[in-house]
This record gives sequence, C-alpha cells and structure tokens, in this order.
Amino acid sequence: MEKCILWDFEGTLAARGGMWSGALLEAIAKFEPSLACELSTIWPHLQTGFPWHTPEKGHEHLSVADYWWEELIPTFQRAFLAAGLSHFRAAVLSREIRSIYLDPKGWSVFADVVPALVALRAAGWRHAILSNHVPELSSLTEALGLRQYFEPVYSSAAIGYEKPHELAFRRTLDALGNPRTVWMVGDSYNADILGARRAGLPAVLVRSKHDDAQYHSASLVQLSDVLAT
Repeated sequence: MEKCILWDFEGTLAARGGMWSGALLEAIAKFEPSLACELSTIWPHLQTGFPWHTPEKGHEHLSVADYWWEELIPTFQRAFLAAGLSHFRAAVLSREIRSIYLDPKGWSVFADVVPALVALRAAGWRHAILSNHVPELSSLTEALGLRQYFEPVYSSAAIGYEKPHELAFRRTLDALGNPRTVWMVGDSYNADILGARRAGLPAVLVRSKHDDAQYHSASLVQLSDVLAT
C-alpha cells in the first residue's frame, strides 16, 4: 500500500439524521409516542459523556463492544430524563439506542462518495477508514454498501483512542504498514485536520470550512485535484 487515504466516516462519507439526538428522538417516538419532545431538548445533554468528548484520555478498557455501549447508558439516561421520562423508562429506552443508531435505514451516503472512491482507486489510491465511531463501524459500512471500497476500517472504539489523539493515527498507520504517502480526509478541523497534523500527515477538510485548514474541498468531486498538489 504505497498511497493511502484515511477517511473519516460520519459527516464525511455518510450522515445520520439528527445524529445521536435523532436516535434518542426515534426511541421516544417509537416507545413513548405521547411524549412531545424536540431536538433542542435532547441535544444539550449529549454534549458530554462520549469518548470523543475527552480525546486526551485513552479507553482501551472499552474495546469490547458491550463495554463501550454500557459506558454510554448514563448519558442516554440523562437526556431522556431531561425529555420528561421517568427514571425507569429512561433506563429502558437507553438500551434501545444501540439498535436504533445502527439501523442502516437511518443513514444516508453522500452522493459524491462512491464516484470519488472509484476514481481515486483507479488513480492508485487505497482507502481506509479512521473514525471516532461505534464498535460496529465495519458492519455499518457493509450495510451501507461501502465496505467493499475500504481495505481496513478502524474505529476509535476498537483502537482505544479518539482523534485527534496521536495514538489513534499512529496505531492505524502501523496496522497499515506505514504507507509512503498518506492523507487524511474529514469534516472536523479539530479531530481530522489537527489530529493528522500532529501525526505528521497532510489533511483535507471537506464539507466544512476553517481558516486554518491548509487544504479544503467543498465536495469529494474536487478531491483528486487537491491530492495532486
């Protein structure tokens, strides 16, 4: 693997409506349909409690999928309580989030993803995913029809470190055999661009803007031009 692109997943390749807040709202709509709740009620209570909210801390003890999800239960419960559920119902619905979040019907792949992956592969690039995400990321990409384009899929849940932590990148590069040329592509300046910079990698910020990002691409259509610089 001489030339490799490390891809972020959520927000770069695919998106889930409402993200985590949307999953909790779906649980309420399904199991508590009489409860009126809006995204603005749920969202503030999900801004802490996930591993990527404290990327300076490793979490190798959560590398087992069940342990990883169990660690999030208090965060889900807090949000459900704020929405007006009882403690009992908040606990019950919190254990439904895993299956709801992983349901591929809730996800959509951006239209420019597959054409870009195919074109870049034809130009000699190999693709790998490095994302701050759930333990089941590989199976999710499979369900979305993307797994065939990526030789490995690395989730922070399995690595034990979140981007921008340098070990998230270092362990991924070691597993890939340290290719000669590597770029990071992602939509988060902090996680993807700064993290890659700390690891000594160039990076392209896509689908968002930041004045301090050296490379931008509004969509993946122009990505090959950026990588040729």
